[in-house]
Amino acid sequence: MPDPMPDPMSDDERRSAPEKEPGRAQTGRDRLRRAVLRPSRGQVVVALLLALVGYAAVTQVRFTNVDNTYASLREQDLIDVLTGLAAQTQRAEAEIARLERTRDDLQSDTGQREAAIAEAENTADTLAIMAGLVPVTGPGIRVTVTENEGTVDVDTMVDLVQELRTADAEAIQFNEEVRAVAQTSFEDAVGGIEIDGTLVSSPYVIDVIGEPGTLHGAIDFPKGPRDQLEDEGATVEVEELASLDITAVVEPRRPEYAEPDSSQ
Repeated sequence: MPDPMPDPMSDDERRSAPEKEPGRAQTGRDRLRRAVLRPSRGQVVVALLLALVGYAAVTQVRFTNVDNTYASLREQDLIDVLTGLAAQTQRAEAEIARLERTRDDLQSDTGQREAAIAEAENTADTLAIMAGLVPVTGPGIRVTVTENEGTVDVDTMVDLVQELRTADAEAIQFNEEVRAVAQTSFEDAVGGIEIDGTLVSSPYVIDVIGEPGTLHGAIDFPKGPRDQLEDEGATVEVEELASLDITAVVEPRRPEYAEPDSSQ
């Protein structure tokens, strides 16, 4: 007997193929449903290949859409773009340099103003000390003049003050009551000496701020203030101090006739 014809369907197709209902022809919809519900190995492979092709197509589109602003420009266009960028860079650098110069000028002006202010403050402080308007402290000497056998003459006391000023005395105070300045007046009075209207009596304690050794020498030189005071029957003691306080101040006076010259 001749061998039977081989079945053209594969084992997978045979297993996946639904049994035909007797008396009913298989339609296209049946075949589609069968392919979806029970895909064969070949159909799965085809589906994977189609998915890979789709992914590659999407990736290619994304790369194609990348911004290529300068890619299509001609060489001259690119040169113009670079020239414009160079000009912008130069303008930015020039502006930075201008701002840095302005900053340096402001810093310089600020430094000059601060130096001028500091100098003015120092000058004001010096003038206030010389005018006796503020209390001061510093090194100096304390001179104690005690009347024993006679009365100290006002002229001798004025000579003492002048010698101390010549020795660069910066501040002078009598008996912690009166500040002696350039305009201070000395007058003879009963019971002592009247200094700027204030009566000062023996012992006269004179506090002087300045270089102690120089001030001491202004009293002790031959025929100087010490000798004159002792000739008048007074004793003189001089003590050098590393620091002493002068608290007496002078009330500022308003000038009656003088006024600042606006032309200066």
